[in-house]
Amino acid sequence: MGNIFKDKAFYNKLIRLTLPIAFQSLMLAAVAAADAVMLGRIEQNQMAAVSLATQIQFVQNMVLTAATAAGAILGAQYYGRKDTDTINKVFGMMVRVVGIVSILTAAGCLLIPELLMNIFAHDPELIRIGASYLRIAGWSYFLTGICECYLVIMRVTNHVNRSALISTCAVVINIILNSVFIFGLFGIPAMGANGAALATLISRIIELAWAVTSAHQKGFLHPNYLYIFTFFSSLEKDFIKIALPLLGGGLFWGVGFTSYTAIMGHLGADAAAANSVAAVVRDLFCCMCNGISSAGGIIVGNELGAGKLDKGKEYGIRLAKISYVIGFLSTALVLLVTFPVVNFMKLTPSAKSLLTGMMVVMAFYMIGRCVNTVIINGIFSAGGDTLFDVYSLAVCMWCLAIPTALLGAFVFHWPIVAVYACTCLDEVGKIPWVMYHFRKYKWVKDLTRKA
Repeated sequence: MGNIFKDKAFYNKLIRLTLPIAFQSLMLAAVAAADAVMLGRIEQNQMAAVSLATQIQFVQNMVLTAATAAGAILGAQYYGRKDTDTINKVFGMMVRVVGIVSILTAAGCLLIPELLMNIFAHDPELIRIGASYLRIAGWSYFLTGICECYLVIMRVTNHVNRSALISTCAVVINIILNSVFIFGLFGIPAMGANGAALATLISRIIELAWAVTSAHQKGFLHPNYLYIFTFFSSLEKDFIKIALPLLGGGLFWGVGFTSYTAIMGHLGADAAAANSVAAVVRDLFCCMCNGISSAGGIIVGNELGAGKLDKGKEYGIRLAKISYVIGFLSTALVLLVTFPVVNFMKLTPSAKSLLTGMMVVMAFYMIGRCVNTVIINGIFSAGGDTLFDVYSLAVCMWCLAIPTALLGAFVFHWPIVAVYACTCLDEVGKIPWVMYHFRKYKWVKDLTRKA
């Protein structure tokens, strides 16, 4: 530990990458927070319905994240080799996969929104509000993935500040339009949940237009759009080898988290509302560990791709230690904001009581979440070690947390906060397993193909 803070070059690069990425993550979480706060000030059901409806995009994002994360892993290593043409090929593969998934998601939201809402709730009013939201927001789901492909390439090619600026401005526009459309300002009729959906759509259009324009400016990697329709067998195999475990892990995690939301949603409107607020707070506090995870993955990936395996291993060990610091800090901060958050939201007394209990549980969950995010999504992924996450999720989430939550909710009828605690078992429970795998150093690997 004595020399961990002495490498100024490492920390300068980590901070330079982490802050924009963490701020970008914070801004994205701020949209959900703004939706929750603004809709929560109107009516509890409006807030709960939108929270449930956005689980559709949450599942979509799991698939999109697999493609863009695989692109980021390969892109970071090839950027370490200064091979920009291969990075362009990776961009083409990402857009091809993401485009197909986004079209299917948007079509489902536009054509069968009520059927999708029935997965997450049985209250007719929540289903009605959520379905109306999806009919508008569905159009934005097509744009989200395409834009992320551009932003990922910017991050791995040393344009992280532009990527963060684009996302941040889009979020600010989204929040401003939220207030206009939700509450009906400047003579515009109040639209409630539909206003939140319209604000999201407009901000996504602006975000994508700015990302495309930036990609063609001087100094940026100019996309070769022919690569979207071209297949490169060796690179495709590398991409698939990395992306499939990420997709499996993403689906395990995404569907699992959606199952948590569905379980809470079927325990009543108060449980759904309290869980919605807790989810927003959780996402806000995960921003720093998300930033360190992404930044650390780029730093370690650059070193591994350049053939400096010992340096990549050293940086990975250092990042693992940092993850614990962030985890304990997050726990303290969640406990600190519990009282202000509970009293600010316009909830029923029952929902406020549930939210207080959920926040306390979540505070200790944050330790596991931070450590696992940085090590699994950052360090392991940097070296292409993406299969471990699938195993850990299959055991800790699907064999432990979800069955326990289901039994507690519908068989043993445990208190709602106890059921919520069951949904947090997976992250804390897998820390020993994660650290054991970390010390095998299977992630210390150069993934690039030498010319």
